[in-house]
Amino acid sequence: MASGSLKEIANQYSVTYPTVRLRLDKLIQKIQINEDTNNEPYIALIKRLAVNEKIDFDTAKILIDEYKKIKKGEDK
Repeated sequence: MASGSLKEIANQYSVTYPTVRLRLDKLIQKIQINEDTNNEPYIALIKRLAVNEKIDFDTAKILIDEYKKIKKGEDK
């Protein structure tokens, strides 16, 4: 694949620019969600569910953020 703009990639694959942008955003989310390897088992499970498209990334983020709030409250 030649380097270039997202518009060029969209033309090459006969899809629209928003389609390329959406797919790229999803790929970036998948990479980000897998980067942190020091996760607790619950967080790792939520991340796996999101990567495997069992839940959406926004829901995964909400669940993880709420879990962290609860855990932080327990540590006090």
